[in-house]
Amino acid sequence: MDLDWPGCRNVRDVGGLPTADGRVVREGVLIRADSLQYLTADGIEAVRRSGVSRILDLRGDGEVAIAPTPFTGTPLAVRQSLVDPADPDHGQATIVSACTWMLDKRPELFAAAVKAIADEPDGAVVVHCHGGKDRTGMIVALALSVAGVPEEEIVADYYLTQSRLAQWLEEQLAEEPDVAKHPELIEFRDTRAESIVEILRHLDEKYGGPEAYLRQGGLTDEDLTKLRARLVA
Repeated sequence: MDLDWPGCRNVRDVGGLPTADGRVVREGVLIRADSLQYLTADGIEAVRRSGVSRILDLRGDGEVAIAPTPFTGTPLAVRQSLVDPADPDHGQATIVSACTWMLDKRPELFAAAVKAIADEPDGAVVVHCHGGKDRTGMIVALALSVAGVPEEEIVADYYLTQSRLAQWLEEQLAEEPDVAKHPELIEFRDTRAESIVEILRHLDEKYGGPEAYLRQGGLTDEDLTKLRARLVA
């Protein structure tokens, strides 16, 4: 369900997605978004009206320093970067290889982000990065997988971001006069369903699936049970 938060381009409640056992993800517990840095005054008020109890910012220290959100440094905000400051740049040529590099490099950071969703007892958790596309997409996909949402539903939710960010991609291409750089911009800014499919296959083939991956990152049975109880009605 899309949410109207003026200043955000890509924000939605994933509530209502079905699980394989016939239940549904609860509304008002998990919201995915692009960066909240551009929220207007009306947008900030809309966030507060949405019953948000935790805002999980997946961006790195440099990103946050350059572009803090209205909630940065407040009790609502929780920082959980998915890369360690000591890590080198990923240096990958495709968005899928960049994402799988991140997953392989720091499973403990991905697990910590998912645990931050599980540990919030009440209200909605907002997960965001910059565009709300890949880092947010991976964390939401991991959480939904644990909740029992079928892969096709996870992929369909991920793909919704393409239409939400299409105008933003057009703007970035228009602002880059060097057309030789356009293919790279498209590679890392477009949202293709195939990307999350390949990422999920990587988790299956290398770790035995999202849940096994999160266990390798440090999540316990208790953590996973709390996450399911939080997300599924």
